[in-house]
Amino acid sequence: MGSRTLHLWALCEDVVVTTDDDGSVVLSSGRFGTERIEEPDRVVREMLRRMELGPVLPLNVEVAPGRPVPQTWVTGPVLPPPLARLSRMVIRTLGMDDLKGPLLSVTPVAYDATFVPEGVPAHPLRLPRDAHMARAPAGLVLASARAKHEVVLHRPEAAWVAATLAWPVTAETAVAALPLPHAVVHDVLGYLVAAGMAVPAEG
Repeated sequence: MGSRTLHLWALCEDVVVTTDDDGSVVLSSGRFGTERIEEPDRVVREMLRRMELGPVLPLNVEVAPGRPVPQTWVTGPVLPPPLARLSRMVIRTLGMDDLKGPLLSVTPVAYDATFVPEGVPAHPLRLPRDAHMARAPAGLVLASARAKHEVVLHRPEAAWVAATLAWPVTAETAVAALPLPHAVVHDVLGYLVAAGMAVPAEG
């Protein structure tokens, strides 16, 4: 099993990207309205073009032959400033370097949804009280009426981590309980925290 996690970005399926007469890029969504990016550079244009097609690993994107996107775009799960306000239109996917497909994906379901993974707190975590899980063609969907995102658990490894949250658990306890690399458990938990699916345990 691979141990390195990969952070991928894609635009939601209903987002359409067009270029206005003045050169601005316009993103239109039936659910989330419109966003306009004035005077976008080649990096922004190429990233949005790729993200409209599906999940993108920024490390693999070249603005021109031999010219990759800036290193600041590829070092983690946080959207860079030019794209930060598009958070409600972006699906975030956590993958692994084992070529077996994504672990999970996080889709915004509210206009004011923001997704900023900031690591895993030290205190115990648990699923929200109203969290529910349902089968879907792509895996298991984890949702909560209070959350502004829903999570699709594509692989058993992600479901194992989510299952530990049925009881209060710390990241260290989850790592010790699961046959998964430390980084994978931490990153899955980090995505669940950012999505509102892992909250401080009461009591």
